[in-house]
Amino acid sequence: PSYRSLANTMATQAGKKEKEPVNIVHQNAIMCETIHKEQRHQKLYTDYSINPYKKMYTLSGKPNSTHDSEDGEADEGFLKIFRRAQETPQQKWSTPQTSSQEIGWDTTPLIKAPRDDRRLHRPRQNSEITKYMDAAWRLKEQTENLN
Repeated sequence: PSYRSLANTMATQAGKKEKEPVNIVHQNAIMCETIHKEQRHQKLYTDYSINPYKKMYTLSGKPNSTHDSEDGEADEGFLKIFRRAQETPQQKWSTPQTSSQEIGWDTTPLIKAPRDDRRLHRPRQNSEITKYMDAAWRLKEQTENLN
């Protein structure tokens, strides 16, 4: 192939890459269709409340404020859901709901462990070395907290 034939083919390929002008009618039809789909599947929520499953931090109000001390109506439905969310799984259900809950479901000991039985109770024993290191760690923590 000659140089001229390569140049001609490149020129025709460059001419094909030109964009077509934007068709406003088609763009408007696509936008209308999108809006109709959104409106068809949209739900309007007007009943708002606090998420009972999220940890809440309450702060006390100002001491002389009148609107903080006013008593309002208690929403019994929300209070019921909130109390249920604060319960442990053992309080909510009598049996485990999943296989993962089966592990550790019964936390009560099978036998009462007496403190004087050396087989079941092994208290912490300190030697001179452990007493020294406990004091050293305590001193280190105190100096770090002061800085």
